Amino acid sequence: MARPPPLDAAAEEALLLRARQGGRAREEVVVELFRGHRAPLLGVCLHLTGDRADAEDALQEAFLSAHRALPAFRGEARLSTWLWRIAVRAALEVRGRRRPAAPVDPELPAPPAEPPLLARDEARRVLAAMDRLPAEHRVVLSLFAAEGLRHREIAEILGVAEGTVWSRLHEARRRLAAALGRR
Repeated sequence: MARPPPLDAAAEEALLLRARQGGRAREEVVVELFRGHRAPLLGVCLHLTGDRADAEDALQEAFLSAHRALPAFRGEARLSTWLWRIAVRAALEVRGRRRPAAPVDPELPAPPAEPPLLARDEARRVLAAMDRLPAEHRVVLSLFAAEGLRHREIAEILGVAEGTVWSRLHEARRRLAAALGRR
């Protein structure tokens, strides 16, 4: 899934200044952030929750949280990084509230065409295996493989060292391969 081009620091600063004006300006900034980040954030929420309805709930919770917290945003991280962090946290919280027996939804965001039966079966197997990964591994794998983020970006979103992202990604791949019967 292609992400919109990231805003540069100056553009994010301008958005933040508008948001701090409050009222209508803040509403407009949240709408602009929603339009620019909805698709990739929904994708990561879907990969983390494994269910479209849960992913949409998480996305809604993330944007409501961002709307409420925007006036207090200190700018210690990029605005987009902050938003991704909120979405990841919301997706993990929604997933944690889900009944344990809830099935994984094999639908991925915006498929180009109906995949052949074998490809759908393989996708279900992969998603089911990902669903069994610990959250820290599922998050880095989703952000890296599904969303195409770089290690540095993932580290910023998660608030961890870049080396931690590398090791979590390695372990996630190892566990996923083992769960799929591949070595």
